[in-house]
Formats: sequence, structure tokens, C-alpha cells
Amino acid sequence: MSKNDNKKLVKSINKNVRSSTRKLKPILKSIVGKKVGIAVRDLSFSDKRISNDVKKTLSSAIANAENNFQFDIDKLIVKEAYCGKQVVMKRFRARAKGRAAPIKKPFSNLTIVLSELNKTEVKHGTKS
Repeated sequence: MSKNDNKKLVKSINKNVRSSTRKLKPILKSIVGKKVGIAVRDLSFSDKRISNDVKKTLSSAIANAENNFQFDIDKLIVKEAYCGKQVVMKRFRARAKGRAAPIKKPFSNLTIVLSELNKTEVKHGTKS
């Protein structure tokens, strides 16, 4: 929620998402630059498990924009979407002869930034 070039940005952060950043990044790249309605639709029909959590975070950002800043939902676009590493739960699987094989269960932080689309701006990937 900062001011940049006379534009307000609306942010939503989801911490401790139970997925690796490697699996999150392709989903986040696919929604950047799109209108929020199209992005929600794409996430709804995605077959990835983690896209539900991404959709929840995007819906939270949309609610923040509507309630806190009185933005028009039809003009909102996904300006940025990125993720970062969080903790890694370490487990092990018992193997033969008393050995153990490590299992890493990574967590991620997910951030989605929305901005309002002006009439003069034309983004790629958005169709009206």
C-alpha cells in the first residue's frame, strides 16, 4: 500500500504457503499484466493444487482495493506477483539397513500487487 508515480498500489501477502517457489512462479507469471477478472478465471480452471491459494490471495487483494481504497474492480490489473522462500520443514523416510532419506517440505511467501488501469495504458495480455 504505497504511492508510486501518483498511482496507488494495493498489496496482499500470504505467508506460509505450503509449496515451493519453483512450483509457484509459473502460475504467478501467467497472471501478471492481466485484468483481475481474467486472472481469477484462469486460476479457477487451473489444474495445479496451489492455484487455489493464489486465487485466495488475489481475492484478498481485490477486497483490499475495493474496501480500503474505493477502486473500481473492472479497472484493476495484476501489476506484480512474486514469491519468496520461507521455512523448510525437514522430515525423513526410513530406508533399508537403518538408513534415512531426507524429505524437504518447503514453504513460500506469496505477494500480489494490484494497480488501477488508466485509459491511456494498454497492457499486453488484456482483452476487453
